[in-house]
Amino acid sequence: QVQLVESGGGSVQAGGSLKLSCVVSGYIFKRCGMHWYRQAAGKEREWVSSINSGDTTTYADSVKGRFTISQDNAKNALYLQMNSLKTEDTAVYYCAEDYNDGGVCSISVARSWGQGTQVTVSS
Repeated sequence: QVQLVESGGGSVQAGGSLKLSCVVSGYIFKRCGMHWYRQAAGKEREWVSSINSGDTTTYADSVKGRFTISQDNAKNALYLQMNSLKTEDTAVYYCAEDYNDGGVCSISVARSWGQGTQVTVSS
């Protein structure tokens, strides 16, 4: 069973930085991609950033130029470096992993989620 555990959240003032980590355990046959999502209080969960097996990255417009996603396959870890934080970045941040049994990723994937880590940015 795949498990994801996030860490690195906390409280920071606007303009500050935090680095989130997500450690993955459990066996998978093929990783299709990893993602960061966030959910602010009273709002729906929104996508933040993704990275695929080829290290291609994508970002939501709201975080582009401020956040950097990266992965360390040797450590089975995913990271999110967050700089120039704004109060609107306050949310619970979740990591997610897409994987399958070796088929085409665009056709069939399963997704596992972490439990989330709170990020609070104050003015």
